[in-house]
Amino acid sequence: MLALQKLRPGPGVELLQVAPPRSPPPGEVLIKVHMAGICGTDLHIAQWTPGYESMKEAMPVTLGHEFAGVIEEVGADVPGALVGKRVTVRPSTTCGVCEACGIGDEDGCTRRKGIGIGRNGAFAGYVCAPAGNCHILPDTLQLDVAALTEPMTVCLEAVQTAEVRAGQRVLVLGPGFIGQGIAILARARGAGVVIAGWDDAPRLDLLRSLDFDHLLDGKDGTQDVALRKLGPFDAIIEAAGVPALVSATLPYLRKRGIFTVVGIHPHPAEIDLTRLVRMHQQIRGSYRANPSDWAKTIAFLDTHQDVMRRLISHRFPLTGALEGLEVSRRRLASKVILQIGEPS
Repeated sequence: MLALQKLRPGPGVELLQVAPPRSPPPGEVLIKVHMAGICGTDLHIAQWTPGYESMKEAMPVTLGHEFAGVIEEVGADVPGALVGKRVTVRPSTTCGVCEACGIGDEDGCTRRKGIGIGRNGAFAGYVCAPAGNCHILPDTLQLDVAALTEPMTVCLEAVQTAEVRAGQRVLVLGPGFIGQGIAILARARGAGVVIAGWDDAPRLDLLRSLDFDHLLDGKDGTQDVALRKLGPFDAIIEAAGVPALVSATLPYLRKRGIFTVVGIHPHPAEIDLTRLVRMHQQIRGSYRANPSDWAKTIAFLDTHQDVMRRLISHRFPLTGALEGLEVSRRRLASKVILQIGEPS
């Protein structure tokens, strides 16, 4: 089967013919992949930016961790009734043997491996995954939108971490898919949303088509004036991965406001801690969602399919995966979906 793989440390990924997975091991299932999304993580891995050195042990490894498909085979100790079920999958797999796993603290697992990072992922025809990581999809949810589940759980975790609620004023930094999803969820909670980017016309135009009114592009030089006018903000959620934005936008955070960092940053950020203390502000990190939030996200996607499908700006077959990565790298895309199997 064709697969997009990371073969060695350093820049680059390759499309190769590889052997499909064998029958799934105990506790796992074999999934025929239908739809898979390209993520910022995939770009970091392809470009080999700092923070992914642990992948070396898994190489060569197939990328891809945002996906939906159909279970075709089950391993030992997995109910056969799962065959034929349409699923999406939590990509963070736990070891089951460390101290945290022993007491049921899945989030504290010290040996977790990410599908598409530490073990083979979904930029291929088939992928194996633990049955316990699979979430069965409602019949009404199409697989292209279902493939957005994992990144939307990241968005939900960010909105919850920021404690966004009705009547608040929220600034979202970065209009990529994560920023877009955060904006949609914050608005659904009744918050007023401002979204800021830099030289991001295609993605800001998409948000404008979704009836977001306050869209700022720093390239035009008017962003600071607009932020002073629209702020201060009850919450700022950084989804751009640009360290300088933290110190640059903290002055627009309201007293006792919450600044939530979602972006993955290539180097540390400098901030004025004295001002932070005197303003009683908080800086929080937000990353992986709790498993319980996946059902909430799937339900949201199911009832907002028309809006969420519009965030899929580009579609490619698996043979076009390298082009999809390039479109994402150039920030021309909101979300690139690889259509690997038949639509369903």
